[in-house]
Amino acid sequence: MPSKDLRSKALRAFVMVTVKPGTSEEIVKSRRIKGVKMANSVLGRFDAVVVVEAESLEELGKIIYEMVEQHPNVVHTETLISIFHPASLNSQ
Repeated sequence: MPSKDLRSKALRAFVMVTVKPGTSEEIVKSRRIKGVKMANSVLGRFDAVVVVEAESLEELGKIIYEMVEQHPNVVHTETLISIFHPASLNSQ
């Protein structure tokens, strides 16, 4: 059985977020922002990981900027853009 691609957009990015101490719960509420598919508090070097899907790099930048702008406790972000492309995108 072929695997099913669950993505609805062309780009997926993982945004690693560092926030001021005790405020990671706020960034998890970013799930309400259009384009944010998942947001979780994590332990380790970063305080949260946010999964964002967008049609273009421009849209991705706007989503990340909106997310950071809405959360003044964000100290740092590091964005990892997925390089996986499903077969349906490669055949176009």
